[in-house]
Formats: sequence, structure tokens, C-alpha cells
Amino acid sequence: MIGADLSGKRVLVTGASSGIGLATVTQFARNGATVALNHLPDDDRGPAIAQALADEGLAVMPLSGDVSRPGEAEAMVAEGIARLGGLDVLVNNAGTSGTTAPIAFENLDAMTEAFWETILSTNLVGPFRCAHAAADALRDSRGAIVNTASVAGLGRRGSSIAYSASKAGLINLTRSLALALAPQIRVNAVAPGLVETPWTAAWPPERKAATVERTMLGRLAKPEDIAEAIFFLAAAAYITGETITVDGGGM
Repeated sequence: MIGADLSGKRVLVTGASSGIGLATVTQFARNGATVALNHLPDDDRGPAIAQALADEGLAVMPLSGDVSRPGEAEAMVAEGIARLGGLDVLVNNAGTSGTTAPIAFENLDAMTEAFWETILSTNLVGPFRCAHAAADALRDSRGAIVNTASVAGLGRRGSSIAYSASKAGLINLTRSLALALAPQIRVNAVAPGLVETPWTAAWPPERKAATVERTMLGRLAKPEDIAEAIFFLAAAAYITGETITVDGGGM
């Protein structure tokens, strides 16, 4: 596991009460950063997990807010910046598949207007809202943004057409924001393969097995694998506008 002395650094991680987000919070906090753990307003796990990490001596605070809601996302970021006393890293990790099991691409009828709205407002517009709200603070610190995309946005089959499209859009948004916010703010993304998270727990075993067979490292990713890549991009001073695939050598 890579590490660095991040004493004095201030980090906000969205969608952080489980999976990749929680692993990212833990990675930054254990390296000395003060971290705001964003969670949905109705998710009781967020405050409990933040308290448990604080009890371990880590500087972690809960931060309620739904990035899919205009106004609420911006208010959440503003509150986080105020409580942290500034911001050095924004990790746009909040996302949704909108489903507990993959939806076949051929099932166009499942791609309703409401489904599209849920996916895009969280996975694509949400990161823009947060980046926009954090831009001034990140300019002041010459900080960084790291977005959690997906190999589904690079042409692999994702959980649905809408999900894949949202992650492709996020990869494009990463490049566009890097251009817009340079040179003060670096913006990059990670594109994970299939990860062992609560989201994928109920996925068909045969689909998981097929993914492992196509992976050079012969296993699914763990949340910590993705968190390590996010940590690297947050610190890599001469990388911006890039999306790094983290899929164990998927073929």
C-alpha cells in the first residue's frame, strides 16, 4: 500500500459510507489527512462509520448531502470546506447503478426517463456540481479532483446502457474540467473494473467468474485497490486530464 505524509491536507470524499468511498476515506485519513466523509441524508452508516474511524484516532467527520440534488450538492461542499477550513482534494466517488442486478443492453424498455434521470444526475451532473462548488477553494490550495469512473465508460459492458453512458460522460467531463481548471487544479479519474462492493454482491456469480477469467491478476478488485489509485492521482503533481484503468489487467 502506498503512503505519504498528508498532515494538514483536507479531503472531501463523496459517496463514502461504503465500498470504494470508505476505502478512500480510510486511505487518506491513515496518512494524516483530515477527511469529510459524505453520505446520503438517510444513510445512518455515515455518521456511525465516521465516529468509529475518529475513535481510532483518525481525523474523519461525517458530511450529509445528496450530490444528485441541485443546491443540496453545492451546500454540502460549502459546508465541508467551511468545516475543514479549506480543501486540497475532492474525490467525486458518489454514484449509482440504479439497479441491484445488471440490465441487458437489449432491454431498451428498462431505460425509462426516470431511470436516465437517476443515473445522470448522480453519476455525471453530481460530480460537476461538486467540482464547481469546490473550484475556488481548490484554486487557493492548488489542489486536485479525482473522479470515480468505470471501465464501462471505456466500452466495456456495464450494468446498463445508462450507466455506461454516464461513466463515458464522466471521463469526458474529467478531461474538460482539467482544461477548464488548469493550471491551478489537476483533474483526473480512475476507471475501475468489477469491484467487490455492496453494489456487486448480488451480481450473478457467472458474470463475476467470467470477469475474473478475463483479468490477468485473476481476481476481482477490492475497494482498497481503487482507493490506492485515487490516492496516487491526488498526489501526482504532473498528471492531469487522465483516466487510469484499474482492472487488474482486464482483457
